[in-house]
This record gives sequence, structure tokens and C-alpha cells, in this order.
Amino acid sequence: MDELNRKSVEEFHRSNKHPIVVILENIRSMHNVGSVFRSADAFLIESLYLTGYTPCPPHRDIHKTALGATETVAWKYFQKSSEAIELLKDQGYTVYAAEQTNESIPTQELSFSDGKKVAIIFGNEASGVEEETLNSCDGAVEIPQFGMKHSLNVSVAAGIVMWECVRKLSLA
Repeated sequence: MDELNRKSVEEFHRSNKHPIVVILENIRSMHNVGSVFRSADAFLIESLYLTGYTPCPPHRDIHKTALGATETVAWKYFQKSSEAIELLKDQGYTVYAAEQTNESIPTQELSFSDGKKVAIIFGNEASGVEEETLNSCDGAVEIPQFGMKHSLNVSVAAGIVMWECVRKLSLA
């Protein structure tokens, strides 16, 4: 581990996290959930919030792709996304949906000021972020795409957006 500069579980827990919370809303695939846990660990994300029918650890299929990240990344479960959003807004977070809308901004146009805390909601693999949830958000961000398909797997999208947020925070 030392030669790769990997943190132990204890070092991870003691590390300062990026002030980013990722919310997974009604994700069907346990493999997608595990993959998001793994990316959240890689980018030192503060926490994951799992909502609706998103599966929660412990489960063999989540652990299969998380590769231990369910032991490092803090997470909470909320029955409704609105509960998670309300809590985060009360704590000073700006909440974005990762969704293509008429008003969404490209991820590269996100800007962060000192001390800004952000939450990003990722929706169901087929139907995206629920309309009610979109209406509760402060805005929407989308990943620019140039091919015929204008969608990405939710775990891939989450990894890209997490990285962009971490990158932007390091420049702030």
C-alpha cells in the first residue's frame, strides 16, 4: 500500500473530505451503487445519501464493485430525496441534479467559492432524476456529450461529475 500512496481505512476516516455529497435516487443496480461508492472513496467525497429504492449495504453485489469502499465512505439512507435535500440545504449545501434540462449548465461551468458545499443528485438509470426532486434543486448540471447517444451509465456519470467537482474545488 505504501508504494501506491493508498490510505488505510483509519487514514481515510481521519482525512479531510471534499465538501461534496452524492445523492443516489432510486438506483436499481447494486453494481452501480457499489461503483459510486468506489468512486466516492477515490475522490474523498464527504458522504453518499441513498434514497428511495436504491439498495443499501451490506449486500454481496454492492460489495463486489465497491471493493471495500462501503467501509470507508460515510453514507445515510433516506426514504425520500426531499428529506435529504432539506437536510443538506439547512446545512448550507447548494444542491444540483445531474440531469439534462433546458436550464442545465455544463459541468465545466460549475464554479465554487471558498467554503462552498455542494450536493449532486443522480437519478434512476432509465428515468433520471424525478421531476419533484428537480424542482427542489438549486440547479442542474450536465456532462457535455457529442455522439449519437446522450446518456451515460449512472456510475460513469457520477465519477465524471465527482471528479469535475473535486477539480473545481481544488482551484477555488
